[in-house]
This record gives sequence, C-alpha cells and structure tokens, in this order.
Amino acid sequence: MGSEYSLVFLKLLALFILLQSLVVKTEQTVYNETSLKDSEFDCIKNGRPDKQYLKYSWQPDSCSLPRFNGLDFLRRWKGKKIMFVGDSLSLNEWQSLCCMVHASVPKSRTKYVRTELVSSVTFEGYGVTIILYHTVYLVDIVREKIGRVLKLDSINGGNAWMGADMLIFNTWHWWTHTGRSQPWDYVQDGTTVRKDMDRLTAFYRGLSTWARWVDSNIDNSKTKVFFQGISPTHYQGREWSSKSKTCYGELGPLTGSRYPAGEPVAAQILKKVLSSMKKQVYLLDITTLSQLRKDGHPSAYSNDHSGMDCSHWCLPGLPDTWNQLLYAAS
Repeated sequence: MGSEYSLVFLKLLALFILLQSLVVKTEQTVYNETSLKDSEFDCIKNGRPDKQYLKYSWQPDSCSLPRFNGLDFLRRWKGKKIMFVGDSLSLNEWQSLCCMVHASVPKSRTKYVRTELVSSVTFEGYGVTIILYHTVYLVDIVREKIGRVLKLDSINGGNAWMGADMLIFNTWHWWTHTGRSQPWDYVQDGTTVRKDMDRLTAFYRGLSTWARWVDSNIDNSKTKVFFQGISPTHYQGREWSSKSKTCYGELGPLTGSRYPAGEPVAAQILKKVLSSMKKQVYLLDITTLSQLRKDGHPSAYSNDHSGMDCSHWCLPGLPDTWNQLLYAAS
C-alpha cells in the first residue's frame, strides 16, 4: 500500500500545483525583522529596491489553500520535533518556517541554537522544536586514505534523524558541483571507486539509498515524511526565452502554468524513486511554481554569496509558499 499511496499522492499533488495561478495578495508578509533569518536571504536589508516579489501568492483554481496559522501549527505539533534534513535550500525553508511561526506568537519564549551540523529553534511554551540537520547529499562522505569518498550506498548519518515526528528531506543542488566547490575526491558506487561518474546516475543511486533507509527505519504511524522537492535555479535566461540573462533585475514571475524549459530531469528521478517506496513519503512538488518565480532570488542582494545568487530565495519570499503547502499537508 505504501508505494501505491505515495504514487497517487504524487500525481494528485502535481495536478494540484499545476492548477494554481499567481495572484497579487493584499496582506504583506509580517516577519521581515527577526533574528531567526540569515542576512544572506534578507534581500530588503541588503538593498533590494523593488518589493513586488513579496506580493505574489499561489491560489488553487478549484479549492482554497488554507492560510498559514502559526499558532494552530504549534498546537497541532505540541511536544513534537520537526526536522529539515538537507542543504542550504533546506536552510532556506527551515528559516522561513521558523520566522512564520514566530510571527504568529511573537511573545513566545524561544531557544535558538546554531551550529554547523545541527541548528534548532524551540518554542518553549509549546514544546515544539524545529531542527535543521545539514547534509548536502543525504548519503555519507567518508575520509579515507585516498581522500574524501562520496559513498552512494552509505547513510550512517541517518542515525541522527531517528525520533523526529516530522522529517522534511531535500537534496539535489550539490550533485552537479565540480572542481573546488565539490566536497569529495572520489565516488563509490557499490564496490567500484572512481574519480567521477554521471551525476544524474549518482543522484539516482544516492536517492535510492535514502529511500531504502526510510523504508527500513521509519514508522509512518509515528513519523510523517516529506520530500521538499527540486528547487530550480535561474542562471540561464534561455530557459525562459530570455537570452544572456540571469535572475538579476527580474521584477515579476513568468505567466502561465508551465516553464518553457520543462521539468528538470532531477525531478523526474525523484518521482521515480518515491513511487517505488514502501513507506508513505509526501512530495512537496514545488518545482513548477518555483520555476515561474525568476524574480524571487537574492541575485545581487545577498551578502554571503560570491557572485550572483539565482539559487536561493529571498526571505520573506517564495519559501513561505512552500511552507504554506507543508502546513496544508501536515
């Protein structure tokens, strides 16, 4: 039943996303000033002059997406641990959720812990802890005599994820990194160790290892599992029919419900892996709605990113929509 249910949910949620349209919202996002948000995502503080990107919201054509209610979220998850597991896109969504919840209960006592590997915000009056576990591949990188080895069939880091009541996983962006930005020297697939391999194949192998870990270790009656979905970049203007452009200077989203360049292959691989799983994993299918938001990146208005940042998202901004979907599904 697990894989069947996951596949049905994937199809329904994908349809749900495509039936949405962008509308201008009248209310303004209320969490701009907060210590829970990294300066690299604070586009307003970093001097971004336009504010129109804050005014777009996703509206389903056939139903109403519930408005995020942080107090209701805390009451429903009272005494629970919610954990984001992934790279800096997980950081993006984790900070968005913490800020959205805090804006609903600004006088609530909070405990904020930040380290390189694990960070958390605890809303002490409700016993809710929202955690970020930083791992860019989900599978392990192990230091051996030959150097740093990316092991596609090893996921010992998963021991730290046990016991969470909600898990939101994410990986993709680092699978394409090469050169100095690549944090490994060799990749191991089974017993074969090589200097490199096809990155989409490696992504599929690593994601399949994660899927087996979930199937073997997660009890769906105790833990609800989500996958954050594939967040797109906007470094190549030709993808949306605009030659020699990046996201810099983009003041509005694309119109329509489809992205000219189509669905990324990584998103297709993700859906293939999820549909084969025994346990229930809910996909937050954010790809298409995020592809249309070429205006939502920090671009030049990030103080912690070399060059142009067309990968992460401004806060407040698009990740708030991701968390609105998470709220509706949780």
